[in-house]
Amino acid sequence: MPIGEKLEVLRRQATQRRLKKFAQLRGKVVPTGEFWDVVVITAVDKNQEIAYQQQLSEKLKRKELPLGVHYHVFVDPPGPKIGNGGSTLHVLRCLEEHYGDKWDSLTVLLIHSGGYSKRLPNASALGKIFTALPFGNPVYQMLDLKLAMYIDFPIQMNPGILITCADDIELYNIGETDLIRFDQPGFTALAHPSSLTIGMTHGVFVLEPSSHLTEKDELEYRSCNHFLHKPSIETMRQSGAVCVMSHTSPRGMGDSRFFNSEYVYTDSLFYIDHSTAKLLLTFYKQMGKLYCEIDAYGDFLQALGPGATQDYARNIENVSKEELCLVETREKIFSLLKGLPLNVILLNNSEFCHIGTTYECLFHFTSDRKLKWEMGLLPNVFSICPKTAEGLEKSACIIHSILGPMSSVAPGSLVEYSRLGSEVSVGTNSVISGCCIDIKAHLPPNTFITTISVRIDGQVMYVSMVFGTEDDLKKTVTKLSDTHLLHYFGVSLDQCLELWDLRVSDQLFSGHQTSLDLWTVRIFPVCSTLSDSVEVSLAILNSVKKMSPFQLGGFKLLSIEEMLYYKDVEDMLRFRQQLYEEITLQRLKEKSDL
Repeated sequence: MPIGEKLEVLRRQATQRRLKKFAQLRGKVVPTGEFWDVVVITAVDKNQEIAYQQQLSEKLKRKELPLGVHYHVFVDPPGPKIGNGGSTLHVLRCLEEHYGDKWDSLTVLLIHSGGYSKRLPNASALGKIFTALPFGNPVYQMLDLKLAMYIDFPIQMNPGILITCADDIELYNIGETDLIRFDQPGFTALAHPSSLTIGMTHGVFVLEPSSHLTEKDELEYRSCNHFLHKPSIETMRQSGAVCVMSHTSPRGMGDSRFFNSEYVYTDSLFYIDHSTAKLLLTFYKQMGKLYCEIDAYGDFLQALGPGATQDYARNIENVSKEELCLVETREKIFSLLKGLPLNVILLNNSEFCHIGTTYECLFHFTSDRKLKWEMGLLPNVFSICPKTAEGLEKSACIIHSILGPMSSVAPGSLVEYSRLGSEVSVGTNSVISGCCIDIKAHLPPNTFITTISVRIDGQVMYVSMVFGTEDDLKKTVTKLSDTHLLHYFGVSLDQCLELWDLRVSDQLFSGHQTSLDLWTVRIFPVCSTLSDSVEVSLAILNSVKKMSPFQLGGFKLLSIEEMLYYKDVEDMLRFRQQLYEEITLQRLKEKSDL
C-alpha cells in the first residue's frame, strides 16, 4: 500500500475511534476529570447569544451532548468589535465572575463562534458552531464534531483554556503509545504540515532546531522561535519556516503531496495554562475596555518565542485613528507576553480543513473524497429522498430534508433542513437551506438560498435571501455612486435595481452609510409563509437571469443585516422539528412495511 494511502487509513481509524467514543458519551453524565469541566461558545451580540442558548438547550434536551458539563454562551461586551482575541480576554473575566477562585482548577474548551458568517450565510442565523454535518444519528453539528475530535485532550491537560474556532476540522493520527499533552506553561499550539500556499492564509511556526534528525514521528514536541501570521512565501523562506520533505522519511507527514517538496507547519488550536490566563485577565482589567479588534492568533502568538519582535504591531496599511489604537494595544500585548514560551505539538499525520466559506463547505461535503472517506460523510443523512434523485450517488449532499418523488439535486450541491416538492430541480454547486419549495422550480447552478423566520411587530414572517454562490457579500463601497461596482449573480447591482424598479438612495441600505454592500442592501421581500418567501426570491433570481423586470416596490424589503436582527430562532427550530418528526414517522413506516 502506498505510504499516502496508509496514512489516510490510520487517520480514518483514529477519527472513527474518537467519534465512537463520543457517541457513547452523548446523553450520559461523564465522571469528573474524563471530559471538559466547562465548554464556552462565544457570541458577538445579544441576538446571537439567545440563538446559541436556545440551540444548546435543545441539544441537551435531546441528549445529544455529554451531561455533567457546564455549557456557557458568553457574549462580547457592547461597543466596538473586539475580535476573537478580545473575546478571549472577555471570556476569562466571565469565567472568573462565574466560578470565583475555582476557575483556575478547571479544564475549559473555548470555541470562538462570534461573527455573522458572511462567507457562509446559511450559518448566519443560527451560527457556524451549529452547522449540520453529513453524518451521525442524530445528525452531528460542528459542536458535536469539536467535542469528538478533542475527546482525548482533557485527561492529558493541566487546568487551563483550549482555544479553537467553530469552522475548522482537525483529523490526525498519533502512535499507539503517544499522548497529546497540554501540560506546559505558556502557550501550546497544534501544528499541521501544509503547502506554502496554505501557509499564506494561516499562521506559520518557525521552529527551533531539533536534534531529532532521523525519521519523522507522527507526533513531535518542539519549541517555536517565532510565529508568522499570514506571511508571504518570501517571508517564510527568509525566516527559516520552510522545511523540505525527504523521501527517506516514511513516518508521519499526513499528506503524500508533501513528499519531496517544501512545506511549512500551520496553526489550528492552542492552549494556555492558568498562570498565563491570569496574566491576560489582569491585562484586560487594566485596559478597562478594548476599542479595536484583537486577533487571538496573530496578536497573541506573534508576541511569543525568543525570536519574536515588536515589528508586527505596526504591520498595517493606511493608518487611521482606530488603527493607531490597534498598534498601541498590540505593543502592550507584546510587552505583556514577551518571553513566554510557544510550545508546538507537530501532528505530522494530520489534515486541517476549513469550512467557513460556501465554496469550502460544498467542496468538503460533496467533492472531497479524502475527507468523506476518513470521516464517513454520506450523501444522504436523516432524509427522505427519491431513489432516483439525480446526483445523490455522485456527489450531492442531503441533510435532514424531505425531497419529493420527482425532485432532483445535481452533483456538488447541498440541501439542508429543507422540504422540496416533487417538481423541484437543483442545479450544480448550489446551497438550499431552511427552505420550503412546493412549486415547480428549477434552481440554476451556483444558487444560494436560505429562508429566515423574522418577528416584526409581534408577527412571524419569512424572508429568503438568494444569491450566487460566487457573490462577494463582504465587498464594500463607500459612496452611493459606486454601487455599480457591487455584483449580484455577476450582474451590476445598479442594473438589478433597475429591473426591480428600485432606486439607489440612503434608504436602500441599512446600517452605516459609510459601508455599502450586499449584506446591507434592502432587496429581500417579507412574506407571510415559508413557501411564498422562496417563490418571490426565486422570481428575483429569474428576473436577473433573464434580464426581465420584476416589481419589488410593493413589498416590505429587508437587508440580511436586518433579517438577522429580527430573526425568530424558535420558529426556525420549530420547522426543523417538524421535518424531524415527519422523517422519523416515514422511516418507521418504511421499516414496518419491510
